[in-house]
Amino acid sequence: MERKKRSLFVLPLLVLGCSMASGLFGPRVKAAAAASDNLTRAVASFAKAYAVVEDNFAGPVSPDESIYKGAIPGMLRTLDPHSNFFDPRDYQLLREDQKGHYYGVGMQVGPRNGKTVVMVPFPGFPAYKAGLRPGDAIETVDGKPANNLTTTEVADLLKGPRGTPVTIVVSREGAADPLSFTLVRDEINRKSVEDAYWLEPGVAYVRILQFGEGAGKELDDGLKRLGEGNIKGLVLDLRDNPGGLLNEGVAVADHFLEKNQLIVSQHGRASADRPYAARSGSHGRDYPIVALVNRGSASAAEIVSGALQDHDRAWILGETSFGKGLVQTVFPLGDETGLALTTAHFYTPSGRLIQRDYANKPFYEYYYNRDSQARNPDDVKTTDSGRTVYGGGGITPDQKYESPKMDRLEQGLFRDGLFDFTRTYFAAHSPILPKGWMPGEAVLEDLHDYLLQHGAHFTEAQFTGDHDWIARNLAKEMYTTAFDADVANQMFERTDPEVLRAAEAMPRAAALLESARKTMVQRSAPPPSQAQAAMK
Repeated sequence: MERKKRSLFVLPLLVLGCSMASGLFGPRVKAAAAASDNLTRAVASFAKAYAVVEDNFAGPVSPDESIYKGAIPGMLRTLDPHSNFFDPRDYQLLREDQKGHYYGVGMQVGPRNGKTVVMVPFPGFPAYKAGLRPGDAIETVDGKPANNLTTTEVADLLKGPRGTPVTIVVSREGAADPLSFTLVRDEINRKSVEDAYWLEPGVAYVRILQFGEGAGKELDDGLKRLGEGNIKGLVLDLRDNPGGLLNEGVAVADHFLEKNQLIVSQHGRASADRPYAARSGSHGRDYPIVALVNRGSASAAEIVSGALQDHDRAWILGETSFGKGLVQTVFPLGDETGLALTTAHFYTPSGRLIQRDYANKPFYEYYYNRDSQARNPDDVKTTDSGRTVYGGGGITPDQKYESPKMDRLEQGLFRDGLFDFTRTYFAAHSPILPKGWMPGEAVLEDLHDYLLQHGAHFTEAQFTGDHDWIARNLAKEMYTTAFDADVANQMFERTDPEVLRAAEAMPRAAALLESARKTMVQRSAPPPSQAQAAMK
């Protein structure tokens, strides 16, 4: 009872303090006072309801559960789909994602057949160096059995202070006895930007996975290592990039735009309007760019693609992007929790708001049932060269490319079939593959038989029809074990039909760039009468 009284006393004080701050700093004292009165009444009603629940509910009531998983998330859901509350664990993971590093052994784990297994050891980090493989099933961590733990709990056990040891015992298919590995935890840095490489002579490729801390510098460094002066065209891959930090999106766009060109602007009710412009600019780097986007490209990825499209700096290829034009500010709370609150809208350089409509829609429909043709007919803008662009539905590509949907067989193979087969295959074969290897007919026949033996249902026509997809995706799984995840990703990207289409579209990007230059020169030229007067 004492704990209940204390919580009911502190919450109104906290709200009252916030209300007082609003009254002191808000532009309208009377409005702030009215809002404070309404808020005080609402909090009092909540306190009464909570007291009734705590006194009379059939089971025990946890204040943390009620507040962290009930009241606060419920309040935020009435605002928009992107405001969010983070409990202590989620807040820690958010900070790790933003910073791009944590302390542990450097591997991704996941559930498989009731066990937690190694999915990907990250190249260059303790788990990879020690020889852990995809498919290794974790039996114990420092003597603690993993069978009764969730994947999240196992992942937490693997993390710890830098320099501390952790012993992992795994079972590996093909090995008679469990294998023991003692690793020393280290700082695990997860890159936001994959290493740039040459797709073909003169045409470079770089993929931005997310906009974590340092993404802009990673891009600069990667292109510098490649030799940016030799680039004649760039494929900039933003597919499935969920966004991240706004300032990192600005830094990436800055690399490609001219100095002082507008990148994005944000406007909010309680935050100052702010434009973001290129500070250093491209320093004359004017090679054509084809930027790839899809339904998973959101937020900062749309800031970059929107800025490049509005300034006619890049040819956008792919699917209409997600359509997230809201800016969240993360407010740390005193109990190791955090609040990501929408504080502003962002607008592309042409002035369009690309946020999709979320009014009167369930969250599931908003996130998964998207209309790729959605646009706001009242939000019509033009690019620097006069091309028409729309707000209200994400970034619409200049050239559409829709990846074929996976059929039933492909879905099963993608989910777990190829991963499980690879583990079995390397139990009987050497995990060493020659450079440039691709699965031949003998390996595909082994996969075919393995699937039938494990109850998969498909026709011979389906397996034959999916031949190329199967070979490429199986190669990615096998490369992860035989080489590492970075080599596997590069092989997969080099053989990606959409990436190859982007390289083919480079002349379109060059033509767009030239057209934009001519338009800007014409606009900056003085009217004919003034020119003639100047000649006299």
